[in-house]
Amino acid sequence: MVQKEGAGAVGFLIDSRVPVNHSFGFPVWEGMTTPVRIQQRIRQLEGQGLSHTRIARELGVSRTTVIKYASRDYSPLPWEGSAGTRSLVTGEYARAADEWPASDLRMPRKQRHTARRVHERLVAELGFPGEYSSVQRWVKKWREAHRRESDGYAELEWAPGTAQVDYGLARAVIAGMERTVHYLAVSFPYSNMRYVAALPGETTECVCHGLLQVFGRMGMAPRVLVFDNATGVGHRNADGTVTQARLFSLFSAHYGFETRFCNPYAGHEKGSVENAVGFVRRNLMVPEPAAEGWDALTRAWLDECDAIARREHYRQVVPIRDLFETDLDHMLPLPGTPFDACDWRSVKTDRTGTVLIDGNRYLAGPKWRSMRISAGVRALGIELRGPDGSRIVTLERVWGREPRTVMEPTTLLAIIARKPRMWGESPIRGDFPDNVRGLLDRMDVRARADLLDDIRHVSRTSGFAAAAKAVSAIIDAGRQLDRASIDQTARRIRQGGEGDVPGPDLSRYNTYMEER
Repeated sequence: MVQKEGAGAVGFLIDSRVPVNHSFGFPVWEGMTTPVRIQQRIRQLEGQGLSHTRIARELGVSRTTVIKYASRDYSPLPWEGSAGTRSLVTGEYARAADEWPASDLRMPRKQRHTARRVHERLVAELGFPGEYSSVQRWVKKWREAHRRESDGYAELEWAPGTAQVDYGLARAVIAGMERTVHYLAVSFPYSNMRYVAALPGETTECVCHGLLQVFGRMGMAPRVLVFDNATGVGHRNADGTVTQARLFSLFSAHYGFETRFCNPYAGHEKGSVENAVGFVRRNLMVPEPAAEGWDALTRAWLDECDAIARREHYRQVVPIRDLFETDLDHMLPLPGTPFDACDWRSVKTDRTGTVLIDGNRYLAGPKWRSMRISAGVRALGIELRGPDGSRIVTLERVWGREPRTVMEPTTLLAIIARKPRMWGESPIRGDFPDNVRGLLDRMDVRARADLLDDIRHVSRTSGFAAAAKAVSAIIDAGRQLDRASIDQTARRIRQGGEGDVPGPDLSRYNTYMEER
């Protein structure tokens, strides 16, 4: 279409490329939507007083089109969803399918009809001929049409000093071994501050241990802790209430904070920590981290969290650390004595002095066989105490299924020294350095018993590792082994020395000096 030339031109000429209809004596637009500029020109010409017939002739449109756009309301209209394709779920199929999701409203969330189950029942019970996709679309529309006003999510406002807690999983190298890390994420939604602790499990003592690490870094305790479920804190009852574990109840009483739980299946109620779980996994755990121990990994992560806090808040143009100061102002001071997150249990030893804790075996020692003793279960250790409360031994806690008995070599030194012939099959033989183990293998029964007893005696003050290393150093130096030299060298090793022993023994030359 081209515009007429000349002054005062108000009409348009029809472009030869546009098909027209001259059946009414003037060109008419065919098979296309009237352009907006033509609609605008219709309103302009009508405002100049031209009749609808003349406007139609001038613009090459029908008179009906002129009437339509001359009085049209051009205000934008809201978007309306498409009606979609015609569904096969009609008639008796629709009546049956409508009853099933309606009856589901009184059932638990995980025991309701899925679209797949509706399709299966329609086919099996009514011979429905349609495909699953048509039923899937019908179920989606049914659920949208029957939403209640209480459905959906609401944005929450969190007061300063409130923390959200959740767990995440990652892989890390701990003491040279690749392990699954259950990291405890603690998020403060007011400031978006995040802290994370590395743990071997999700038990009550692990939750308390992780929170203790975070509390120690902050120097304060939150007023409110929000959990989404009772994992490690207690158990959720059938009526939705939560019964807290005794250890965690004591922990919360010690620090004075309040514990809250989200509604079941409502993780969005603590979206801050849900985001934090993914954030710390992407930012702190890629590439795979490594540390010499669980607490060492936690300290490294806490340092990185403090560094991240120097960034700006995602909504407010201030550093996260500045907002976190407001969080700290609303928290509780820490008590003078830290909480010992230890679950004490009464356990019975077997005839070898071994106890069974969470499916794994821990050796108290032959002396404590067939007795009832106390076991203090912590996140990273197992402390065994006698009936009178005296400490027996503290062992590293193992997770998962460990086929071997967890033991401290010193607990068996006494019985092996008394029965030295069992040395070859003793479970602690592999804990000695190669040269020490070889020497003990070659010794006669009496000498082996004496050396093992010396090692046991020195281990009481310096520990088994230092005592064994001291014996190894003396052997390498060509010195004579006795309790005094082992004890002296072990003390030096324990204090951080290299374990070097003095030079060659010159005492045998004293005889020659005395004779002269």
